[in-house]
Amino acid sequence: MAPGPNTSKAHSQNKIYPYLLRGLNITKPNQVWSTDVTYVRLPRGFVYLVAVIDWYSRKALSWRVSNTLDSSFCVECLNEALLKYGCPDIFNTDQGCQFTSAAFTGG
Repeated sequence: MAPGPNTSKAHSQNKIYPYLLRGLNITKPNQVWSTDVTYVRLPRGFVYLVAVIDWYSRKALSWRVSNTLDSSFCVECLNEALLKYGCPDIFNTDQGCQFTSAAFTGG
C-alpha cells in the first residue's frame, strides 16, 4: 500500500513561483532552505514526512509526519524552523499544492 502518483501536483488556482537557484553559489547557512514531502511505509500503510533542510549545512532544521497530505503539517514544520533559525534568504519547494497553498505562503 502506497500513495498514488503525482503527490507534487500544483493546484490550478495557486500561484507558481520562479526557480531562483540555477547557477547560485551557496556559501553560508540560512542562504537557501528547501522542503519536500515524501512517504514512509509502515506495516499497515504509510505516513507522510516533511522536512526543512539548510542546503549549506545539509542539516534537517525541522520535520513532521502526518497521516494526511494537507498543508497544516507543512506549515507547522516551516514555522518551527523559522522560530529556531530565523528567515533564510531563499526558501525552495516544488510546486506541490501543499507549498503553493495560501496557508503555506501566507497569501
